[in-house]
Amino acid sequence: MKFKRVFLIVLDSLGVGGASDSESYGDKGANTLGNIIKNYDLFIPNLKKLGFLNTLNMNNKESEAYYTIARPKNKGKDSLSGHYELMCIENNVSFKTYMENGFPRDMLEAIANKTNKGIIGNIIGSPINVINRLGARHMETGSLIIYTTGDSDLEVSAHEDIIPINELREYAEIIRNVCEREEWKVGRVVARPFNGTPDNFKLTTDTRYYTLTPPNKSVLDILKNNELQVISIGKVCDLYNGFGITKIIKSGNNQEGINKLIDIMDKNFTGLCFLNLSDFDTIYGHNRDVKGYAEEIENLDVEIPIILNKLELDDLLIITADHGCDPTMPGFNHTRENVPVLAYSRIFKEPKQLDVLESLSDIGATIVDNYKLEDRPWMGTSFLDKLK
Repeated sequence: MKFKRVFLIVLDSLGVGGASDSESYGDKGANTLGNIIKNYDLFIPNLKKLGFLNTLNMNNKESEAYYTIARPKNKGKDSLSGHYELMCIENNVSFKTYMENGFPRDMLEAIANKTNKGIIGNIIGSPINVINRLGARHMETGSLIIYTTGDSDLEVSAHEDIIPINELREYAEIIRNVCEREEWKVGRVVARPFNGTPDNFKLTTDTRYYTLTPPNKSVLDILKNNELQVISIGKVCDLYNGFGITKIIKSGNNQEGINKLIDIMDKNFTGLCFLNLSDFDTIYGHNRDVKGYAEEIENLDVEIPIILNKLELDDLLIITADHGCDPTMPGFNHTRENVPVLAYSRIFKEPKQLDVLESLSDIGATIVDNYKLEDRPWMGTSFLDKLK
């Protein structure tokens, strides 16, 4: 075992340039980080020192961390596909999306019959935009707001004063069961409550995800089966449907997630702490909010010195992403992009640029390799021996 604790931070949707097949996904020119920088004077001195900006050009510049990019092998461009690949879950299917024509009529009728609730929406949009558009009507009718963000998702929203959170979650579970039919299957059903008034609706921090059961064993399962800790912060647990997780820590937003991470860094454990920072995607990427996205990256940058100072000599920090969501691109959808990979430890002597990773699964394979486990993941090539 080279590192006792591994901290993995996923900057949800913070891609660094179009994947080789991005044009076939309709994402020619996508570059979440690069296009933000073109439109905003981004000030991130701490991430810059770690080589974060070097991942845009891969130009062999000096850095305080090993850096590279990872190419997606999965067929999607969403959180579920990206996180599956990160933890070496082999998945050769592309999850269904309903961007063009919405959800089919018979699917919506089945949902209405099972929930005994009216349905409004069946549109594509970011959560806050849909809620601003349909929230008042929902409050008048009590109907469920059902929509998709363009991802492989079915979002169900309700005002918490009209449909209490626990009741909304019950409806989401029913909808998840309805959507298990092969012809309707979506990657995840999302219960997304909101509050406020028609002139000031706000998403709450009580979002819950109902995902498919992973099709095969993940790195998380391997770690847990070998009595190592797997600590989930944010939506990580939901993305893997709870499989392979030993401790669940909920967080309502990026800042809370970072605070929970910093708290965990004071604890003695052996294994993986896995944090997803979803606000980059949900609040800023889908809403095409360049300024907000940039400011959220700057907020993270302020926390980086605190995180680095908490690391012990036998800790490894990996920062990456799961896909892109370029806020300068048209529409609301994710973008097919490569992702940054930073690896930092206090014991590294001469960190430098690594070769491009041919899959996000190389990260998961590296984590398993670190603990010298006989049980190996389905995919991925470890780069542990490159970290010196």
